[in-house]
Amino acid sequence: MAHAYTPGLRVTDRALVRKRRLLPIEGEVLVDLGVQVRAEDVVARAFLPGKVQNLNVAHLLGVEPGEVRKYMTKAEGEEVSAGEVLAETKPLLKWFKRQVRSPVGGTLESISDVTGQVLLREPPEPLELKAYIDGRVVELLPGQGVVVETPSALVQGIFGIGGEATGKLHVAVEAPDEVLTAEHILPEHRDGIVVGGSLVEAEAFGKAKEVGVKGIVVGGIRDQDLKELLGYELGVAITGTEDVGFVLVVTEGFGRIDMAERTFALLKRYEGHKASISGATQIRAGVIRPEVIIPRPELNPEDIAEEEVEARGIEVGDTVRLIRAPLFGRIGKVTGLPPEPTKISTESVTRVLEVELEGGERVIVPRANVEKMEG
Repeated sequence: MAHAYTPGLRVTDRALVRKRRLLPIEGEVLVDLGVQVRAEDVVARAFLPGKVQNLNVAHLLGVEPGEVRKYMTKAEGEEVSAGEVLAETKPLLKWFKRQVRSPVGGTLESISDVTGQVLLREPPEPLELKAYIDGRVVELLPGQGVVVETPSALVQGIFGIGGEATGKLHVAVEAPDEVLTAEHILPEHRDGIVVGGSLVEAEAFGKAKEVGVKGIVVGGIRDQDLKELLGYELGVAITGTEDVGFVLVVTEGFGRIDMAERTFALLKRYEGHKASISGATQIRAGVIRPEVIIPRPELNPEDIAEEEVEARGIEVGDTVRLIRAPLFGRIGKVTGLPPEPTKISTESVTRVLEVELEGGERVIVPRANVEKMEG
């Protein structure tokens, strides 16, 4: 049977999720192999160099640069406190005395005999790496981080923004076609992940920030609402660093699109359970999917591994989602897989597939423009 290979979204209540948790710079791993960790636990730590403060001591004392060193009260490498005297003159008349005090605490890093400037370095800033998911540490990466594994239910989205968060799932609507409004977001949703239906209204974003919601999962979002939420037009190929006050995962696409019934049913099934959510998205090379992970510690990891099926290509009859404009987010079934490359509207020649969209419309699209929707 003809088939095409392309990444697909997963919506399943039985997945063995493994997450590589890596520090951006070399540091120290804080946990042992085989231990159980919570999402909030710090598994590795590194220290970022402190900020540098530059003081022109020669100018502040009114002396020549080459004379600064003899007026210093602290030597290179010594620790200093904020407000502590770093240098002072010693005139015959004390009311002519000049002093330079440290604006910050830290270390006196260097004294320049050429410029008369002193460099102060603030204390290093700790960078803590959390586990992100409840699970077991199955691999140690010395100096870098760990791999955490957990049996879980998993929902992958098509688009997201924001970093990572953890909270209790709250399904705020009754059906997958219902719009999530500000009225749906309640005080009891504080520190939780709110699930909506077909669309999230812009007013709900403000209410989510006010209440302290950690994440929102919804079927669709309007382009304009997203732009207003971010404060700019999102044109980058990767997301995940946006700071909007919560994590957003869109499961279906742009506009009002009913959340897939299977996705909604799965999230509803685990209402009240602890979940981890990430909005990081990258569509092109090195695909990254926004996701909701619901740990299921009652499952045996070995049993899930045995049941895993090797990834197969797209075949006729498979359900796919289009991931490029102008049909971004549309869902349909594959009706044909022409074996020969075809010229498309851009005049490029590429391998394509034929898709019947929901509603009956038939289109021909590049195979790179679709993703398989998996269970």
